[in-house]
Amino acid sequence: MSLCQTHCLSIDSHRYSIMGVVMGNLAVLALRIVIVVALGGSLFVQTVMVPLLWVDLHAAPAGVRVSVVAIVFLGIVTMQVIAVCVWRLLTMVRRGTVFSHAAFRYVDIVIGAVVAGAVLTFGLAVTLAPGEAVAPGMVGLICGVSLVIAGVALLVYVLRMLLAQAVARDAEAQHLQAELDEVI
Repeated sequence: MSLCQTHCLSIDSHRYSIMGVVMGNLAVLALRIVIVVALGGSLFVQTVMVPLLWVDLHAAPAGVRVSVVAIVFLGIVTMQVIAVCVWRLLTMVRRGTVFSHAAFRYVDIVIGAVVAGAVLTFGLAVTLAPGEAVAPGMVGLICGVSLVIAGVALLVYVLRMLLAQAVARDAEAQHLQAELDEVI
């Protein structure tokens, strides 16, 4: 067996282990169930809980009331966008096309939505900071949560770079396979 054949077999075995049928189907199904439940819950929160939050904040100044409700609503939208993008990526995993340039669009949208969530969380802290209604420690905690959410965006960005490497390696493996097919 030549070095090129060994390399191609190695790449094929890694590709199979990454997209293993049993693990892949079970993980995809479990995550899809979680996404459906999360989307259903988020729709409930948007249609029932956000209006109740509006009513509960009747004593708050109008600017605070509008800001808090808008931030909560938009925060839920960011989670829904992430859920839809993850669903699309799961579809690509099931089809075996996740290691392609098309996946970058969804990963980039996820990064943007997570950054938007971090900005919204920080905006909530800024909205709640003035006055005596919310303790300064609570505002500090919300700022800390905003920082953690921004860290998640950085983590997803690092994973995007790993995806870029995997796509490049997959293209290289396909090129090597084509060269091997020509030789044989």
